[in-house]
Amino acid sequence: MNELGKLAEKYWYEIPNQFNFIELGAFVVMPNHIHGILIINNPTVETRLIASLPTIASPKMQGGVTGLKNPMLHNNISRVVRWYKGRCTFEIRKIHADFAWQSLFHDHIIRNEESYQKISDYIISNPKNWANDKFFKIEN
Repeated sequence: MNELGKLAEKYWYEIPNQFNFIELGAFVVMPNHIHGILIINNPTVETRLIASLPTIASPKMQGGVTGLKNPMLHNNISRVVRWYKGRCTFEIRKIHADFAWQSLFHDHIIRNEESYQKISDYIISNPKNWANDKFFKIEN
């Protein structure tokens, strides 16, 4: 793993220190992406209610135009991923100035133990399957 991958790994393991409602599952750094499971220990799932957003932002309004509906003010997956990507980017750009993540992330709700095990196994075995990945020939 190169220095950039080591930073991605380091800050992944920092997530529970920043967000006490998160536990970590399987994780791997690949040459051009990461895979990881975030276990959310929060009994409620917070959502944004688009229809109730204020139309004018007050300078004193917390959360900008979305007000208290801003997902970055709440304990949710978007906040965790934004922190992780931002922290990694800040440190990685000290080494590789033009580093950038893709703008979005793929998420999937794991609903049962069988699905958890299947996804965890996929993550763990991903490195040995890299030569068969559609991006392998592009990267190498």
